[in-house]
Amino acid sequence: MGLDIADIVAAEPRELADFRGRAVAIDAYNALYQFLSSIRQPDGTQLMSPEGKVTSHLAGLIYRNSSLLEVGVRPVYVFDGKPHPLKSSTISERRSRREAAEVEWREALEAGDMEKARTKAQQSTRLTGDMVQESADLLGLLGIPCIMAPGEGEAQASHMAARGDVWAAASQDYDSILFGSPRLIRNMTLSGRRKVPRRDIYVTIRPEMIEAERALAQLGMTREQLVDLGILMGTDFNEGVRGIGPKKGMKLVKELGDAKAVMAAKGYDIPSIDAVREIFLKPNVTDAYELKWKSPDVAGIVAFLCDRRGFSHQRIEATVGKIAAAKSASAQKSIDAWF
Repeated sequence: MGLDIADIVAAEPRELADFRGRAVAIDAYNALYQFLSSIRQPDGTQLMSPEGKVTSHLAGLIYRNSSLLEVGVRPVYVFDGKPHPLKSSTISERRSRREAAEVEWREALEAGDMEKARTKAQQSTRLTGDMVQESADLLGLLGIPCIMAPGEGEAQASHMAARGDVWAAASQDYDSILFGSPRLIRNMTLSGRRKVPRRDIYVTIRPEMIEAERALAQLGMTREQLVDLGILMGTDFNEGVRGIGPKKGMKLVKELGDAKAVMAAKGYDIPSIDAVREIFLKPNVTDAYELKWKSPDVAGIVAFLCDRRGFSHQRIEATVGKIAAAKSASAQKSIDAWF
């Protein structure tokens, strides 16, 4: 799930409207997992078409992007390419956790514990190749650019932000800062009312932003030192040192200079540290992409979601109509000119 440094990096609360007119590169896999995890029936079952195909990811894409486009955000979705070999153990561990959660979900259903069933169902979320292709197809109909990264989607999104082709990277993970994005927006595809797991209360989740330069200045660290902190804590590409969290790791890195100095002083062993550093500081990214936003294909969207996958014609037509109306009103010109 990426590096968690929330205890030491303060995020500033924002509203979606604060990003009006901004191009934002969204970590596609991160967003799709959110949709697949959160858009479910009370017993944890995902939304499905009449034929039994999962549609939660498509529901999330159409309704969340309608909110983004209505306020004038220009989203770009960046999909993961081939995972780095050092990520294989993380991928295997996640697969095992999903399989175990699926077993517990079915056991909870049999016991009639709907709260536990929903929680375990969320933990068993899977993203298939067909879902990825469907998502890219729907985004194309919405006129939203899709980029296929050669490696990590989050690295590619951060690279695009660092080049200035987009204003920020959007993800729930903090890794975008390590990958070099000047700005990270969290909760962009998650904001709204959410139920607290196993508690009968709801909270309102709002977007929040982290400016890398300001965050590093407040921490008194360089980006390289933040990467080393991540390595000590453990990333998707290395296990890290047991017992080291963000505060302890930051203290050690600031006192001793970098992760290798910490390892030497404390006797820690972190295999492949140089390779992990390179993943973050010299990521596998490409400049071969084009950012072009187009008018939504209203008829195509309706056919894709309603005629083929059982979505409500009334709701989808109303949603797409709001997008088109917002574009027209925002610039008092044609939709193509708005994009």
